[in-house]
Amino acid sequence: MRSAYDVGVIGCGYWGPNLIRNFNQLKETNVLKVADLDNTRLQRMKEVYPLISITSDYEEVIRDPLIDIVAIATPVGTHFKFASEALAAGKHVFIEKPLCASSDEGRRLIALAEANGLKLMVGHTFLYTSAVRKMKEIVDSGELGEIYYINSQRLNLGLFQKDINVIWDLAPHDLSIILHLLGREPAVISASGSAHINPAIEDVASVTLHFDDNVVAFVQCSWLDPDKVRRMTVVGSRKMMIYDDIQATEKIRIYDKCVEKPPYYDSFAEFTYSYKYGDVRIPKLDGGEPICTQLNHFVECVRLNTQPITDGHNGLKVVTILEAAQRSIKNHGKQINLDEPAPVLTSGEAKNAA
Repeated sequence: MRSAYDVGVIGCGYWGPNLIRNFNQLKETNVLKVADLDNTRLQRMKEVYPLISITSDYEEVIRDPLIDIVAIATPVGTHFKFASEALAAGKHVFIEKPLCASSDEGRRLIALAEANGLKLMVGHTFLYTSAVRKMKEIVDSGELGEIYYINSQRLNLGLFQKDINVIWDLAPHDLSIILHLLGREPAVISASGSAHINPAIEDVASVTLHFDDNVVAFVQCSWLDPDKVRRMTVVGSRKMMIYDDIQATEKIRIYDKCVEKPPYYDSFAEFTYSYKYGDVRIPKLDGGEPICTQLNHFVECVRLNTQPITDGHNGLKVVTILEAAQRSIKNHGKQINLDEPAPVLTSGEAKNAA
């Protein structure tokens, strides 16, 4: 019996198997066909899921009239080609992060999805975790006070990528979280990075986001760190919050600490500071696998014809920042104003830039 929505998955390398497993676990979806260039990967999927069809030709997935949804988990340089062809064929599209290799490609995908009345969603999985949902609730409640800055670190030894640098690989997670927490986009981006293993690809980098209201956010990424670090600090005028995704439990801690400004002073010489040291609160978090929550949300948006939280526009915001960060690195840390349009790149130039 046919499910409510049949799914085709293009790419079953690192992340594709997770999509296949979770789509098969949802009541309303069934993975019908999987495509990959690696026959060993395909055979492995066939062993685990005997009923799926496998192919080395991605076009078989896109052309299949039974398939309603195409999920793409391939290198970013292929995202636009696969997604645009799937949308043109009338398929709803889910793409692993980042959405595409350039903002120009992102705008074209959004236009194509909207013109065909289809759903386009990007896999910013962390926005569907209970931890990030709780962080958003805390920030919006005003408990932290006025947000001063956010500092995020995503470090590890590897996994080295051959087609994109460390910013395009790791920063989308942190950028999507920061934009979600603040509810707005930065005005200016600057970045620095260096390449140590492959001279053509930065493996250590830092991105700085400046917002119009004096909020600043820092994102540090590395494939060359001895420890696996997944940590974000949000500093407010009243309290501070730390999100440590490495922790199995107690991922969020809220510190009742702050620096208090004097209410009155006649001169800077009389400007004295006081420090508040209070308790630490650990909010309770719900369970559940984020990728399952994410895909269930996508399917619900398809069924109800509603807009996904991480739709094409959301993915484009992150790609625009990644693109600006890349330009900044190439220009020795120059500040990039996001109001300035990025140069339109050819597909080859976009892939090289990524």
